[in-house]
Amino acid sequence: MSGSEAYRDLGEAAWSWVLGQVRGADGPWLPAEVPSGETPQEPADDRDSLYAGIAGLAPVLAEIGLSRELSEPEQGLATGIVGRLTAVAAERVEASLYDGLAGDAMALRLLSPGSERVAVERLADLMTPAGWKTTLDFRPGSAPLTDLIAGTAGVMLGALWAGGVHSREIATTGGGLDWRMYPGCAHSSPNYSHGTAGVAAALAIAGVAVDRPDFVAAARQGAAHLLTVGSLDDDGFVVPHTIPPTTRRVVEPVTYTWCHGPAGTSLLFAALAHAAVAEVGGFEVAALRDRCLHSVLSSGVPERLRPGFWDNDGRCCGTAGVGDVLLDAAQDCADPAQADLLLGWACTMGDALVDRAVRDDAGARWRFLEHRMDPPLLPPGTSWMQGAAGIAAFLLRLARVLDDGRTAPVVDRPDQWWAVPSRVRTVHVADVPTDPA
Repeated sequence: MSGSEAYRDLGEAAWSWVLGQVRGADGPWLPAEVPSGETPQEPADDRDSLYAGIAGLAPVLAEIGLSRELSEPEQGLATGIVGRLTAVAAERVEASLYDGLAGDAMALRLLSPGSERVAVERLADLMTPAGWKTTLDFRPGSAPLTDLIAGTAGVMLGALWAGGVHSREIATTGGGLDWRMYPGCAHSSPNYSHGTAGVAAALAIAGVAVDRPDFVAAARQGAAHLLTVGSLDDDGFVVPHTIPPTTRRVVEPVTYTWCHGPAGTSLLFAALAHAAVAEVGGFEVAALRDRCLHSVLSSGVPERLRPGFWDNDGRCCGTAGVGDVLLDAAQDCADPAQADLLLGWACTMGDALVDRAVRDDAGARWRFLEHRMDPPLLPPGTSWMQGAAGIAAFLLRLARVLDDGRTAPVVDRPDQWWAVPSRVRTVHVADVPTDPA
């Protein structure tokens, strides 16, 4: 079996396993994890989320739709997702991209363009001058967060991507330039998911969209700050996971992921390039993006070099997320030799996923590690960010790029669309009616 065939076969097997976990109660839901011998009976509070719930199945369905027709069960699932997310939008109070309405808007636009307006309108209703109050357990109280995953930065990106009459208003809401996860937070997570890299990327994108040069200037200042706290050694660029380090959550000082490492932080420099920023701190922004990727490729990823170094194969914190960023960079690269190098490394991530897959008649899934637990193997996950759904989408995309070349279409998503040329971006329509009733 060739590389692309092996990746496609495994991606389809992973998706088959995810479909087998979907349940129904007031619309579709799926458990985030599937422990051996246990059957979760009730949906979790985040059942609808992009991070761990049914909204996260929308980009997988969109990816599948670029390779083949959706099956009848897949069409039924897509219809069920649209029905569920539109039905609950009016009562939703969480706004964030990965746990709330901004993620709902993404899923709805991918599956039924036009239906996303119900989520965007609800975002506009909930907006305050400082952003959106949170229901998530990241800080005392419910005051707004600033970050990309759970806060204002992610909502801005989601609203701009979805468009509509409220998107400009939402994108010009800001809570200041304190880019820790919230003002007063004792520790900074300066990379993409919860800190300065993600917030600065959102400001760069919003600055272009709503003609706010001050936003772009702030984004450039954020990138300059990262240069002061990061390391440019060995032709790379890395920023610590947490500043100052905390004993509350012991992790490697530097990680290489989408969420807390140079894989995700590279997207900031792509966003600055989109905003026509030429350099930061004396470095061309394209060179800083390349430095981030060089650090990833020279780190030893995806090998599990030591306990705690590379224990996760998902999109957020592991192999699939790195692979997806490498595919973006390969498809955006003007130098054929460099593009081939990046694509080869994306295949290295794909090969690791092939090696680590757990397969049986039900399909394929992955068990991540927590080296501080005994035994260290975690139950297989289902979700977009931490499980088989997100891994499946990466493997299917990797197979398409290998077969069709670097101009293969890329499913549009609000938090990294600027990392690929506009000519390859696509919002796949799954032909789901706006009102499934």
